[in-house]
Formats: sequence, structure tokens, C-alpha cells
Amino acid sequence: MSIELQATNASVETKPQKRPLRRLLRKPFAVVSIAWLAVLAILCGLAPWLPLQDPLQQNLTATLQLPSAAHLLGTDSLGRDILSRIAWGGQDALLGALEAVVVALVIGLPLGVIAGYAGGWFDQLAGRFADILFALPALIIVLALAAVFGTSTAVSMASLGVIYSASYLRLARASTLAMRNELYVDAARVSGISRPAIVFGHILPNTVGPLIIQSTLTFGAALLIQASLGFLGLGSPPPTPSWGAMTSEASLYMIQQPWLMVPAGLVLLLTILAVNLIGDELRDGSTASVKASVLERARPARAAAPGTTAAPPASDVLLEVQGLSVSFDPGGPEAANVVEEVGFTIARGETVGLVGESGSGKTMTALAILNLLPFPGTVTEGRILFEGRDLVGLPEKEMARIRGQRIGMVSQEPMVALDPSFTVRSQLVGPLRRHRRLSRAQARAEAVTLLELVGIPDPPAVLRKYPHELSGGMAQRVAIAIALSGDPALLIADEPTTALDVTVQAGILELLRSLQQRLGMAVILVTHDLGVVADICSRAVVMQKGRIVESALVDDLFDRPQHPYTRGLIAATPSLVDLGGEHEPA
Repeated sequence: MSIELQATNASVETKPQKRPLRRLLRKPFAVVSIAWLAVLAILCGLAPWLPLQDPLQQNLTATLQLPSAAHLLGTDSLGRDILSRIAWGGQDALLGALEAVVVALVIGLPLGVIAGYAGGWFDQLAGRFADILFALPALIIVLALAAVFGTSTAVSMASLGVIYSASYLRLARASTLAMRNELYVDAARVSGISRPAIVFGHILPNTVGPLIIQSTLTFGAALLIQASLGFLGLGSPPPTPSWGAMTSEASLYMIQQPWLMVPAGLVLLLTILAVNLIGDELRDGSTASVKASVLERARPARAAAPGTTAAPPASDVLLEVQGLSVSFDPGGPEAANVVEEVGFTIARGETVGLVGESGSGKTMTALAILNLLPFPGTVTEGRILFEGRDLVGLPEKEMARIRGQRIGMVSQEPMVALDPSFTVRSQLVGPLRRHRRLSRAQARAEAVTLLELVGIPDPPAVLRKYPHELSGGMAQRVAIAIALSGDPALLIADEPTTALDVTVQAGILELLRSLQQRLGMAVILVTHDLGVVADICSRAVVMQKGRIVESALVDDLFDRPQHPYTRGLIAATPSLVDLGGEHEPA
């Protein structure tokens, strides 16, 4: 699948994504594989009702015959019809391999996702469990169980599924570790979504791609092991048809009748090959193409961080940060702090800009306010007082009530902040129902109202779209609508215009200004662009190397910058060099 991008001055338009099944049907090898599996499934599943000969009926006068009109695939050493035995034997073969895949998925997938997201002792315990399973020789274990429980395909494949669950656990854990710090996961946490809902609703669906490939490998391996058991006489007891037993019998007559090896061996080979080909195409179509289209449209993220400003009257203070320090090595030296002794206040209804170059600590400060620091980041010192309540050390359950409802967040990458697996309706209706306790119908109506509020034309049509079908500006407006779903008193906008072209940037800034005035909420604008600060902010806090170097009213900051770093930032912004006092901050 390909997604064509057409850039304009105002937006980027995309063609809708083709459905994975439609893309699959455009691949010749995939079509042949699907056809083969469909024919095989019909033949095996409907064997009792198809006009096939009795797979157990012997005819000693017609042994080891080549294909003929009477026997389309010939006969075996006892004169039994090979086609009929393949059809009946395929039922146990296919269902047994599927059983192994399902057991491995049911055990390994949830354990891996939870371990990757939660970390800590559960992650270590799950890792030791996987290590033990990896150390077990699968075939030997299955043979031992067959000796204990007898020739039961169900027991053999279930035990094989338990052993293979280690691969699913490791794969799901690795995928979760890669995704748990994605912006759309942070956005879900800011929206107040519970941890189980994030794990199983947002992270789990996005692990599908690698798991499809793992499932095809597991299915093929299970088929081979099951055939091996049948070959060794540990599969279904004779005279029950079995692909493995058929290949074992054929090996005894290789010189007398080589054809006997072809039907069962070829069916086994083609089935494994078909499943793997389909798995490759599904993986590429359902995950890689969507992710690639999203990432192509997202520009590189720029690190940022908040700063300190002149204090408003105490009665109007909404947020007060006192002596905040953030470290990614809490046990290390003081120099390990990425944010150090940061303090500032935000008044109700005020717009404050946190300014600094990439790596100055702006974004880490903003994330610390929401308790969304990426692992292993932690607040080592200081307090974050929001509406008089200290957020540092607040239990996750209580913090979840503040995120989204009282503090909203808009990230710098709208195409990554929105989950590619869900429509706009799903991502907007969920927070509305959660924060405002609305019914589904009320939430859908309110979703339309919110999209209208952020300036999106034809909201009903947009609600049905997936993120990759939106332009960058429209996706950012949707992200702002989601941030407003809980009527927050404070909105943190982290580089909200970085990934957008100039015309769309102006529209988003105008939208933020109008929303702030209409809703009366406070706004923290994290940015490296002093032009944006001059356009929308009333106060500015300048950060350098994790510390606040200057905070002042916007007019004073540009007219009389006190710190050399601030003067350097202004000099590096050509449009502001000669601006003097002519700008009109909001």
C-alpha cells in the first residue's frame, strides 16, 4: 500500500489507506496462498460430507497405485485412498497447530505487554519465566508428555503452545517498551484513560504486526512437530489418518513406490509456505505501511522544557512550581539533573511561554507537571502545587483524575499523538464519556461541538477518519479538541506548531489564543520560537541547561533582555531583532 502526499501552503492531503485485505489480494503469491489454504480448509473441514472414500477402507488388490480416476492421489500400502486420508488427517493437523498458536498467544501476549508497560518486579518475574521456557527443548518435552499422557494431539499441542509462549512474551514486551513512551500513549494518560485500558486498548493493538509473523512461524513449527510425532508413532493412533504417519509409511516404500511420499509431504510443505507468505503480506500491509505513512509526515521532535516567570498575585495562582529538579540517574551526581531548581507560577487565564533551545529542559519540566516523565526519569526535589495540591508523589490513581480533567496537553507531533489504530470518533468520544460522564449519544454530539469549536469543517466526516487521513493542521486541531474534552483549567502546549507549515502554524496559534480567551483557561506554551512567544504570550520564562535564566513580561523581555542567553535567542530570531516595542503580546 502507498499513501500519496500532496503538500500545499495550508495543509497536507492524503489518500485513504487501502484495506489490508484489498492490498493482500493485489499480491499474486498471497492470492495463491489464500486459495491453497481455503481449498485445504474446505477439503478437511467438510471431509465428512464430501463424496470421499472411507479413509479406513482397505483394498489389498489395489495397493501402492499411482493417481487414477478411482483414486485421484493413488493408494497406500493397504489400498486406502490417499486423498481421503489427507483430508481426514488434515483436521487434526490444522486444528492442532492452531491450538498451539492460540495457547502461546493467550499466555505470552498479555504477560509481555503488561511486563513491558509496568516494568519493575513483574517485568523481572516474566523475564525469568521466559528464560526457563527458552531453556526447555520443545521436542523432547513434547515426547516426554506423549509418553506420560499417551498419543493425544490436544495435550501435545497445548504443551508446545506453553513453551512457545516465551517467544510471544519477549516479542510483546519489546514492542511495548518501544511504544509506551509514544506521544499517543501519553495523550491517552493525559485524557484520564485507566492503565488497563491503555495497555489493552492502545498498546496491545499496535503489537499486531510482529505477532502476525511470530504466529505464522509458530503455526509452521507446530505442524512440523506434529508431523514428527506422527512419523515416530506418537501421534494419533493407527489406523487414524495422520500426515506424519503417512510420511512414515511412505519412507518404507521409497524404492518400491516413490510417489507415496509426494502427496502428504507436498501438502505439508505448501501449507507451511502459504501461511508464512500470508503472514509477511499482512504484516507489511496492516502495520508497516501505516506506521511509515505516519512517521513520514512527522518531523523530528525537538526537545524542550519549561521555565520560570514573574509571579502573579497569590490569589490568582493556579500552578506553582517550587525548586523542581528532574534526574534520569537519581542515585548519581548532581550534574545528572536535566532540570534543576526550577520555579515559576501560572495565574488563572494566563498564557506563559517556556522558552529555550533544544535540550534546555522545557519539555521535561512540562512532563514532570503531568507525572509523565519517560522511564527512568524522576522528580528528585521540589514541589508542583496545582490548585494548592502537591502533584509530586501523588498516586497514579489520583493523578489520573487530574490529567485531562484539570490539566490538558497538546503535543508537538499530532500525527504521532493520535493512535493510528482508532478513528477520531473513538479517540474523542472516550475521554468525553470518561471526564463528563456522558452517554454514548451525548458524547458523540459533544464531539461534533468540540470539533466545531477548534475550527474543523464537516465534523461528522472527520469523526469517521483515521489519523493518517488527516492533514497535519487538522490532526493538531483534533488533538486540541481531545485536550479540551475535560474542560481543563490549564493547557500545556508542547511545541504545538513545530510539525506544521507556516500558514497552518498561524492558524493553530490563533486558535489557541481564541480558546484561551473564550474558555478562560491558563496556557503553558513550550517553544523554542520567540516569535510565537511574542505573538501569543503575556509572560515568558527562559531556560538554559535545565535552569531558568530569566523570566519577565513579554514587553520587558524583548525591550530590555537581562541575560546574555536571552539576547542571543532574540538575535537568532531575525523577525524580532528590530521589533523593539512594536509587538502586541496576547
